Amino acid sequence: MERHVLVVGAGQAGLAAGYHLRAAGVPFQIVDSHHRVGDSWRTRYDSLTLFTPRQFSALPGLALAGNRELYATRDEFADYLESYARRLRLPIILGRQVTRLLNADGESFEARLDDGRIIAASDVIVATGAFQRAVVPEFAFQFGNGILQLTTETYRNPNQLPDGPVLVVGDGASGRDIAAEVKPLQPVLLAAGGPRRLFPERVWGKSIWWWLNLLGILKAPPQSRIGRMLKGSGAFPNRDRSTDSLARRGIRIVPRLTEASGRVAQFADGTSANIRSVIWAVGYQDDTSWLDIAEAKGPDGAFLHEAGVSPVKGIYFVGRPWQRNRASALIMGAGSDAELIVQRLLSDSE
Repeated sequence: MERHVLVVGAGQAGLAAGYHLRAAGVPFQIVDSHHRVGDSWRTRYDSLTLFTPRQFSALPGLALAGNRELYATRDEFADYLESYARRLRLPIILGRQVTRLLNADGESFEARLDDGRIIAASDVIVATGAFQRAVVPEFAFQFGNGILQLTTETYRNPNQLPDGPVLVVGDGASGRDIAAEVKPLQPVLLAAGGPRRLFPERVWGKSIWWWLNLLGILKAPPQSRIGRMLKGSGAFPNRDRSTDSLARRGIRIVPRLTEASGRVAQFADGTSANIRSVIWAVGYQDDTSWLDIAEAKGPDGAFLHEAGVSPVKGIYFVGRPWQRNRASALIMGAGSDAELIVQRLLSDSE
């Protein structure tokens, strides 16, 4: 068939792929389940800001307006993505979900949408991102019906919460942000996993991301010594979110949550607490069920790829965590990864 690329997802990874496909003169179509470009950000908690400063948070071809040293808000970045898609006139089908992707004849693919439409594609770029479904541990069901349970997807702001102690489970960047935001209104416990390394937000007047980029650390492959160290540490910048800082605010830092019963949460050190609300901030998992090609997934159902290239000819990925390096799952890495994937797609098609 004639070359026609399907891009699944219109977040930053999908839009970056669209930019480079357009530059290469390749016909393509982007499909996204949200009703507006940027809604994957608008549906997250109200106070969210980007992980990286504006100077490292733009897509190719359009700067992100504002102070380059500071962080864009959730809505600001969502609107930026919408403006980006509009300015580039990217062909996007919104409000439609790819429910099934099939290998049609060994040479092309067939994507079935939730409205019954079928899109034929010579190649597919999966740009669905790494934040699709918030993880909720099985023992969440051990809490009683009187406990309000939210995730990083369903939590918006502290006004959702009833009066009473709030347990935030997960001490990543989102968990710490939410704990700090809730504390002025409710008592808060933050359940941490193991020790977590936070690095300084600024060094010698420059953003830590500026230094990491300058030193090439963000481009370290996952199998390199630096890459393995970064993956193992789960480190992120300390924007006044160290455990000491949170404890000074009156947040009770507790070890891993091990059990629940009714309103009682029990922790790894044998302590317990009565709580009223739980906010799960323990990460996300992929939805891979729509990719109905066995060779493209591992035994556990996870996407298979090497540096964004699937073992199935014609399937590619952009925006996967550690796809090529630490920057791959960041906005700053979407453009360069997308460029390389489009180049690979073109070379594979020759």
